[in-house]
Amino acid sequence: MTNEQPQPRAVFGQILEDYLDQLRQEWSKIDFAALGVEQEADTAVIPFFGQPNRVSLASGFADPSGKQPSHATCVALAKYLLQNAGGPGSGNEWVAFKQFPDAAPFVGGFANTVERKIAKEFAGNRDVLALACAQWNGKAFDAGLSYDLVLRLDALPRVPLLLLFNDEEAPFPAQCSVLYCQDAPRYLDMECLAIMGITLSQRLAAGLKGGSDQNLVG
Repeated sequence: MTNEQPQPRAVFGQILEDYLDQLRQEWSKIDFAALGVEQEADTAVIPFFGQPNRVSLASGFADPSGKQPSHATCVALAKYLLQNAGGPGSGNEWVAFKQFPDAAPFVGGFANTVERKIAKEFAGNRDVLALACAQWNGKAFDAGLSYDLVLRLDALPRVPLLLLFNDEEAPFPAQCSVLYCQDAPRYLDMECLAIMGITLSQRLAAGLKGGSDQNLVG
C-alpha cells in the first residue's frame, strides 16, 4: 500500500465506470427512440451538437473520431440516458439559465464563461459567429426576437439552445444570451445544462482561433 492520493485521471475513470455500471442496470428500461437516440445492441448513438457520440456498455464513450470525449461531456451523455425523460416536452418557452430554480450555484460561472465569453470573442464578427455555429449544426431560428443573430443549436436531441447575439455598436458593447427550453431540466440536471453552454462557448472560441480539438470541457 502507498499513501499517494489517486490521480485525477484515475478518479475520472472510476466515475465514468460507475456511470457505465448504472447504465448496464437501466439499459433495458431506456426509451432510446423517445430520447432521439439510436440504439445498436449495447451502444447508444447520441447526437451531440450535431455530431454522433457513442456510449457503449462494453467500451465506454467515444466521439466521432473514436476518442473519449471530455469527462464533462461523458457525464452529460450518461445522465441524459439515465434520466430517461422521454419524448419532446410540451413547453415551448425559452428561458435564461438563471431562471431555473436550481441554477443559482452555476449562474455566475455561466454568465462569465458562456455569454460574456462569446460576446467578447465575437464582437465585430457576427458573420464569423454565424459560421462557427453552423459548424455545430446551428441554424437561424424565428423566435420573434429582434437580434442581429438568433440561432438554434441542438446540444442533445431534446436539449436545444437558443443563441441571441447583438454585435457591438458604439456606445454599446456586443451582447450574447444563451437560452434553454423551459422543460430542459426534465432531461439534465443544472450542472449538465451548464456544461452544454460551456461546451458551446469553448468550441466556438476554439474555431475562431483555428482549433479543432473537441475535448475542451472538463
